[in-house]
Amino acid sequence: MTALLEVADLRASYGATRVLHGIEFSLGERSITAVLGANGAGKTTTLRALCGMVRTEGEIRFAGQRIAGRRTEDIARLGIAHVPDGRGTFLYLTTEENLRLGAYARKDKRAVARDVERMYAYFPRLKERRRQQAGTLSGGEQQMLAVSRALMLAPKLLLLDEPSFGLAPLVVRELFGILRAINAESGVSMLLVEQNAAMALELADHACVIETGRVVIAGTAAELKRDDGVRRAYLGY
Repeated sequence: MTALLEVADLRASYGATRVLHGIEFSLGERSITAVLGANGAGKTTTLRALCGMVRTEGEIRFAGQRIAGRRTEDIARLGIAHVPDGRGTFLYLTTEENLRLGAYARKDKRAVARDVERMYAYFPRLKERRRQQAGTLSGGEQQMLAVSRALMLAPKLLLLDEPSFGLAPLVVRELFGILRAINAESGVSMLLVEQNAAMALELADHACVIETGRVVIAGTAAELKRDDGVRRAYLGY
């Protein structure tokens, strides 16, 4: 499997507080990797570090290029899109305005228009609400909008931070099914931070567990499902 993302000895800090202590992992092309861990373990910081949103040390390579130390907007232009926790939709813009804003770095208007329709095919409810103000959408619809807006960047890698948070189980299952279809059909790799470990391991092909800023377990999703410590701590059986 060809590595799309390679992370080695990644350390990250907020001011004087060190949060990541030498994270190491890789992610293959067209793959989905789940990142599990307790609150405060460093999962969200890992995604922010990959986007250049926090001060980092260590090595980050994306598609063979070193990206550590680059500006967030430059990293996005290389093909890394981030769906942050809290969704981050522009509440006073319409659904379609949010989508088109996601394609801000793209010049081909015809391709952008095709991708808007492609997002509506994946998320039919967004098409029904294309003229509706984003702040009036349901929580599930806002999460779908956040994901589709990130995909409008036409990324090679999608970073997802707690996409199931606050959503009803049926909506979570629907969203994860769409993510699986997008990965299979478009080849977009995904790095998924998720508290719902069972759903994450069902979606992902690889996974790792972060504790206090370090990767303590890594392997295929199937291997982590069989690990006694992971089952007890995250799967509840």
